[in-house]
Amino acid sequence: MKKLLIANRGEIAVRIIRAAREMGIATVAVVSEADRGSNAERLADESVVIGPAPAGLSYLNHEAVLTAAAETGADAIHPGYGFLSENADFARKVTDAGLVWVGPDPDTIVLMGDKSRARRAAIEAGVPVLAGTDGVLDVTADIESIADGIGYPLVVKASAGGGGRGIRRIESRAEVRGTVEVAQAEAQAAFNSNEVYFERFVTRARHVEVQIFGDGETWVHLGDRDCSMQRRQQKVIEEAPAPGLPEDLRQRMRDTSVELARQSRYVGAGTVEFLYDPDRQEIAFIEMNTRLQVEHPISEAITGIDLVREQLRIASGERLGYTQQDIEFEGHAFEFRINAEDPDSSFMPSPGRIEALELSGGPGVRADFGFSAGQTVMPFYDSLLGKLIVWDRDREHALARAARALDEVEISGIKSTVPLMRRLVALDDFSAAQHYTTYIESVPGLLGASA
Repeated sequence: MKKLLIANRGEIAVRIIRAAREMGIATVAVVSEADRGSNAERLADESVVIGPAPAGLSYLNHEAVLTAAAETGADAIHPGYGFLSENADFARKVTDAGLVWVGPDPDTIVLMGDKSRARRAAIEAGVPVLAGTDGVLDVTADIESIADGIGYPLVVKASAGGGGRGIRRIESRAEVRGTVEVAQAEAQAAFNSNEVYFERFVTRARHVEVQIFGDGETWVHLGDRDCSMQRRQQKVIEEAPAPGLPEDLRQRMRDTSVELARQSRYVGAGTVEFLYDPDRQEIAFIEMNTRLQVEHPISEAITGIDLVREQLRIASGERLGYTQQDIEFEGHAFEFRINAEDPDSSFMPSPGRIEALELSGGPGVRADFGFSAGQTVMPFYDSLLGKLIVWDRDREHALARAARALDEVEISGIKSTVPLMRRLVALDDFSAAQHYTTYIESVPGLLGASA
């Protein structure tokens, strides 16, 4: 690998450029017209404008990205997360063009992107799953009786869904048929597929996950994470390792995740996501993400392994070079997603010019940001400004360090989610790890009156 094109923007593009430069790999940033002058463009060795602001005409434009690779002589493409990262058609086009795709095989992306097929694969690998349909729901059948057998509440999910989309809750038998029809219509519109399936709903669930990595011959896990602090199924704060899990469940979750990776002959970085039911003390498979996760830095913090560097090594044809026994886990880490949004006004996006951006530092503090002071946040893309990652020797000390680090962050000119982060880390429930995926919406007074 001599020259890497990064098919992404913002903080993840900066993150990949930095890793590549440390490895002596030249970098190409692709940018939309709206992203001219971005940190990614400034740090890359070369940049190519691939289209106007709308993502469909730039970052999601297959031919524009491939043309940029050809024009610059790039021999590899890293998709980051989001955008084209789990697009099997694009991955095939990359490899068909003779380029290195930094990610798993396109067939693996297809398998895990189909949630009902992924569920079946998980069952075959011994991964625990929630009660539900084993495959796609046959809507011509007696779906009310099928729902009765699973029990209420339950959820109907889009088979091709992801990112928290395409999910509808069903409380009773009377709601089954109508909710399924609505979910099918939403799935068709969002994913061009109306296939759905049923799954038991867990009240006050926690969202936990395992970071796996493989080279096609050897597979390991890099520990687990907790992503339970969410807002409308979008992650807000993550931590590693997941606190308060029974150790037998933690080990089962890790071991079966590696087995799923082995059975699918997985190559590169992936994440197996689970729900944890504290009341029943059960874990259950949700999905497998076939890409680098936003929250990968906290796994790096507790293992000392650079995941992006590992992605580039394995994509270049190198072997893992270590086994599970070689990986040591140390300390505790948090990641705070800092978005250009107003949490006290229904999380309204806050585009505009960043007048000031002061980030914290000190021991155990890392800031992965895609923006600097004086730059403008555009309204066309995800509102993530960057991530604050904090590590210390245990959860108590890491939480204290996080509170200090968040207090030092100053952002002006736009609204940000920093004030909400400060409130969250001060909560007794968060300190005691008693939060859950719907916690933010459930606690009165946590958000402003208009949120």
